[in-house]
Amino acid sequence: MIIRIYQVLAYILFCIWQRVAPWKYFQLNAPYFNEQRGIFSKLDTDLLIPEAWKLPQSLDLGGYQPPQYPVFVKPEWGQNSFGIQRADNSQALNTIRSNRKDSTGNYLIQQAASGKREFEVFVIPSPQKSSSQKNNQPAVISVTETLNNSEDLYPINGIYNTATSYKDLTPELTPKQIKQLWYHLSQIGNFRLSRVGLRANSIEAMIKGEFHIIEINLLYPMPLMLLSHNRTWREKNRFSLQAMWHLAAISKTIPTSHPKKSIFFTKLKSAHRLKLANKMRTNNEHV
Repeated sequence: MIIRIYQVLAYILFCIWQRVAPWKYFQLNAPYFNEQRGIFSKLDTDLLIPEAWKLPQSLDLGGYQPPQYPVFVKPEWGQNSFGIQRADNSQALNTIRSNRKDSTGNYLIQQAASGKREFEVFVIPSPQKSSSQKNNQPAVISVTETLNNSEDLYPINGIYNTATSYKDLTPELTPKQIKQLWYHLSQIGNFRLSRVGLRANSIEAMIKGEFHIIEINLLYPMPLMLLSHNRTWREKNRFSLQAMWHLAAISKTIPTSHPKKSIFFTKLKSAHRLKLANKMRTNNEHV
């Protein structure tokens, strides 16, 4: 929480410095916000992913049985792995469904990725990006490996999982590797801010484009480098200030003609709904 507050304050300061309205932050990825559903829909972003990197995913319509397990059941509007559950067989999937409140919105079933390692790539593109952005370098990019000290082969990693930790890999990558990774990710949408979660068997495989995307976060995606155990406070502070400076700069590129969408308050309602659903599920599991 302290890290987020610090970033918000830095962003506001840099926005004032660069003469851009701080509230434009909520419009950074507005073109991808589904106003009808009131969410950044995971189904919508899934359509942007090339087939080679896409995991089988569909709406959980109750009677559907996935062809193989394990699968992850996740709220369509969720963030930071909150509300995700894993089903290792049909019985577990039916239990998850029976504990769910019908009014909590859509849930998705996603096939587990086969990659042995999990990575999170945080990106702020260059303010000069255009339709030919594949040839540009991003203003900010960090690659963080998500680790888990349990023996679980398919853990639900996230900031709420005490077995999860993070290691910053960015300094270990060459400029050529960074450029290649950015080339891959720049083929997915035209985001002004994003954090892409993916699984691959190795760093080398990830750089080659041999990975599956498990999540694309477009709203308040904190760079997980700031939670890494192998970077000092000074290094994290330097990165955070750099990221917020460039985020203010990319905010300035939002056209005045850009359609305004009520994202902040709509997402607050979705987050409240998700917490209620998760609380109800927890209570049912203890009955």
